Amino acid sequence: MRRVTSHTPRRIRPVHPLLTAFASLAAAAGLALGGGTAHAAAHAEHSPPLRAAATPLPAHVFAPYFESWTSDSPAALAARSGAKHLTMAFLQTEAKGSCTPYWNGDTGKPVSSSVFGSDITTIRAGGGDVIPSFGGYAADNGGTELADSCADVGKIAAAYENVVTTYGVSRLDLDIEDNSLTNSAGVDRRNKAIKQVQDWAASTGRTLQFSYTLPTTTHGLADSGLAVLRNAVSNGARVDVVNIMTFDYYDGATHDMAADTRTAAEGLHGQLAGLYPAKSSAELWAMTGVTEMPGIDDYGPAETFTTQDAPKVYDWAVAQGIGTLSFWALQRDNGGCPGTKGSDSCSGIAQDTWYFTHTFAPFTGGGSPTTPDFSLSVSPAAASVPPGGTATATVNTAVVAGSAQTVALTASGAPAGVTVSLSPSSVTAGASAQLTVTVGASAAPGSYPVTVRGTAPSGAHTATYTLTVTGGGSGGGLGNGDFETGGTSPWTCQAGSTVVSSPVHGGGHALQVTPSADRTGQCEQTVTLAPNTAHTLTGWVRGPYAYVGVSGGANASQWASSDTWTQLTVPFTTDASGKATVYVHGWYGQGAVYADDFSLT
Repeated sequence: MRRVTSHTPRRIRPVHPLLTAFASLAAAAGLALGGGTAHAAAHAEHSPPLRAAATPLPAHVFAPYFESWTSDSPAALAARSGAKHLTMAFLQTEAKGSCTPYWNGDTGKPVSSSVFGSDITTIRAGGGDVIPSFGGYAADNGGTELADSCADVGKIAAAYENVVTTYGVSRLDLDIEDNSLTNSAGVDRRNKAIKQVQDWAASTGRTLQFSYTLPTTTHGLADSGLAVLRNAVSNGARVDVVNIMTFDYYDGATHDMAADTRTAAEGLHGQLAGLYPAKSSAELWAMTGVTEMPGIDDYGPAETFTTQDAPKVYDWAVAQGIGTLSFWALQRDNGGCPGTKGSDSCSGIAQDTWYFTHTFAPFTGGGSPTTPDFSLSVSPAAASVPPGGTATATVNTAVVAGSAQTVALTASGAPAGVTVSLSPSSVTAGASAQLTVTVGASAAPGSYPVTVRGTAPSGAHTATYTLTVTGGGSGGGLGNGDFETGGTSPWTCQAGSTVVSSPVHGGGHALQVTPSADRTGQCEQTVTLAPNTAHTLTGWVRGPYAYVGVSGGANASQWASSDTWTQLTVPFTTDASGKATVYVHGWYGQGAVYADDFSLT
């Protein structure tokens, strides 16, 4: 979506793959608005009769961007996410030189009540509204931003008015980035058109705002962005909101994204004070907007807006009294692609779906500082341990609202002969602790729910860890199935296989199986189980051609080939001896395989 001004072009959002095709079709059709000298006639030709003046937006509004080029319904996503107001991205011409804007430059999506009209009606029925946005990185880079593409100020103004009257909206957003920032003719035409539309709105009694969405540094607008506002002032165009994109800084630094949001906005506040000396400090903050990019932005992990950053920005925005809070984009508000940067469909970080929307949504109408809260989980959530064995898990906490609190951790529900410890026993929300289960020789077989409780000033949350104590007796269970002893015993391994501290599935250790050209790297141990009985072996593996199985008194196996942890489940039935050899191995000449958290039930 975005980019910061620089002498070196940088990618932020790729041009939608259909834009080129749309542009070619539109150029062939010769589509454009009516004659530039007949401003009123052009407006009448392309718009329905003037609607009643739109309802103004709340003074403080949360309006995340919605990606219009997808097949998603904005009304459906608004209902599912809880985002009542949406910034609809983007309107642009189908080809350079045209004066007709379409949604995403797609001639099949004209400015018409038949396109998004029913969605907008539904959104308004739910108490929300939309803000159509012109431009965006693809248009600004490709010359299809309306004022860059169209050389006639009257036609630009007519296009703005057509959107206003077609959809009955009270604000238009102008997303100006990349080449549009340095196209001085386009900058001037755009601001002259804004002035014409504002005069038209005033003459018809219509409430209408314009917002400029601009890239920023960590200390305010770059000179090119500031020049856009200076030109607006010189043309008498009123700018109601200056919305800065607090991401994609591309400065080679590692960022505290919440802190950088504040410094960027403070820098903007000072710049606005110079442009609008008659406005009070509160009025300048009220015309300030901030757009975040949840998760990993286009630059990469050094610019990651986390779940801990969101409540900090929210509380700051409420306390400071800024006018608009947003993020790019609603379709990204999920954790479906951990580690991926700059995706349009997911944030690239572990998060609950709609986490950022739920955190920012109360901002509309003024909001109030968030009440602190946290979440608690245990991973893995279960383990099977024989008498004399141990298991570990990670207790994870996260900030879900407000600021980070101190969380005291306890565990209860362990049976006689089993001890459960937590290290550390107190963490700051967002940190983790290790849970260690030690099963004594006298522990009775069975399944036991262990309750892990986190207590903070805001309240308490719990998570359940299911411990299964397997059958006792000599050889009655799998030993060192989680490799937390730091060694391989009682597993017997071929040369090259060892215990490592990374990567691990749970706890602090895992097994590394190292195949070679003439061996699989197999590790194995023989156990004695109940004879003629169905059992299940489970284990977690990652790497190429990882095999888990049993041999001897039973024969069964499963395999996987993946660079992420995968659980393999191997059901088998023992013979009359009850003996079985459990094994894990890779494949000849292939890469290392990692194994962890084995259990027998």
